[in-house]
Amino acid sequence: MAAVAAARAAFLAVERRVTQAAVAAGCLGLAVAALTGLYQVLARFVLLRPASWSEPLIQVVLIWMAYLALAGAMRSGSLIAVDLLLRVATGRARRALRTLVTLAVLALLATLFWFGCLIVWRVRFQTIAGLDVAASWAYAALPFGSALSILALLAHAADPPVEAAPEPDAAG
Repeated sequence: MAAVAAARAAFLAVERRVTQAAVAAGCLGLAVAALTGLYQVLARFVLLRPASWSEPLIQVVLIWMAYLALAGAMRSGSLIAVDLLLRVATGRARRALRTLVTLAVLALLATLFWFGCLIVWRVRFQTIAGLDVAASWAYAALPFGSALSILALLAHAADPPVEAAPEPDAAG
């Protein structure tokens, strides 16, 4: 029993660091996209020298940002909530609902991982216009982000956040 608890604690510690790094990278991606967008506007309308690389860079960075930050949403349970049913369900019904939602999201992420790997392989010889990098770098966000999200989802299932007591109605 102590070995299982130690393994669980180690898994949660690794997942916490990985998810924190993914969310930090997602935040950095948002900053890079915003600054690149600012540069794009300044270059085009102030300097009158549009940058051909800025638009595709923003698109790639936003894709990566979304899939990296998805791990944080999975860990907190933000995207896997069935609010109304969870509020009314108790005991076994609540545990069954949580399990069902976790399995459904896990299936979705596994599918995203699989098809993300396939598309990365298929576009490996294509390049992104304006950046002159392989398109597979942009599409790699799908399998990479879904793998991180699977890790965070499993951690959420193993260690769900403590739920706050429901707030009383304003009328009551």
